[in-house]
Amino acid sequence: MPPTRPRLPGRPRRGPTSAPTPAPGSDRDVAGRYALHSHLGTGGMGSVWRATDRRTGQEVALKLLRGSHHDPGSAALLRFVREQSVRIDHPHVLSPTGWVAEDDRVALATRLVRGGTVEDLLLEHGPLPTTYAAALLDQLLDALGAVHAAGVVHRDVKPANLLLDPTGAGRPRLLLADFGVAVVAGDPRLTRVPGPVGTDGYLAPELGAGGPPTPAQDLYAVGVVGTQLLTAAGPDAALPPGPLAPLLASLRDADPSRRPADAAAALATLRALDLPPGPPWSRDRPTPDVRDRMVSAPPPRSGAAHLLLPAGLLLLALALLVAALVLT
Repeated sequence: MPPTRPRLPGRPRRGPTSAPTPAPGSDRDVAGRYALHSHLGTGGMGSVWRATDRRTGQEVALKLLRGSHHDPGSAALLRFVREQSVRIDHPHVLSPTGWVAEDDRVALATRLVRGGTVEDLLLEHGPLPTTYAAALLDQLLDALGAVHAAGVVHRDVKPANLLLDPTGAGRPRLLLADFGVAVVAGDPRLTRVPGPVGTDGYLAPELGAGGPPTPAQDLYAVGVVGTQLLTAAGPDAALPPGPLAPLLASLRDADPSRRPADAAAALATLRALDLPPGPPWSRDRPTPDVRDRMVSAPPPRSGAAHLLLPAGLLLLALALLVAALVLT
């Protein structure tokens, strides 16, 4: 397993804390629709909670905007409005299921994705087998094809924004999430922000020269992400040799005109490699395991619990014996 790297700025800190089901009108009730249960993380804009949608009875992930960001002119509120407005129906795109605003609380709901992120998987597992990485890239490019067909540029494709359903050692299921900085390509109202928008390391070179957001920007980020899948290193990692190298190199080309024409073209090139579909994913590397992160750790087995007491008593007896010998 690779050494743990610092988390990206603004990434929610994990550590769920349990809470009883709130009654309507309580502090843990949001606009009479969502009941907060456990805290999942805190970021720059606010907090993320595990909650229940009272209207549907389904569990959701609920983003609560911080009170200081409710100013109509705040960047966080603009990001919130952008994210809730993106409703793309695709199996690998995580779209909002609802949103509410009441007094000083603004909240955005999405389906609760229980397997963590690709960033989590890389931190825990390390470099992924080539066929497993190819499966993730296939789903990511498929998702971006739908996003770009809707006229949207994501602008923040990175491992922390790629969620995973818990599929164990089977085929992974990826969802592209967090459309908070997404824009409609060519919309002049959303391209006047000074400087490039996104995360350092994943920004296409042309953005540094003041270029507008385009789908080619997202494809560049896919090339960076693909390299990380194979190396479990930072976004500046060198591209390792292998069957995915030519495609990833073209995606990461500094000249956008030399990148694949669109996500569909990149996906066709990937599928033309005819890699084994898996599982099994590799004969040489451990199998990635995407577990359910919303389930508490199981209690110790009863046999182990029975062994702890005699061992403790033995240590105490030895300590008393040593003390007695010293005193005599």
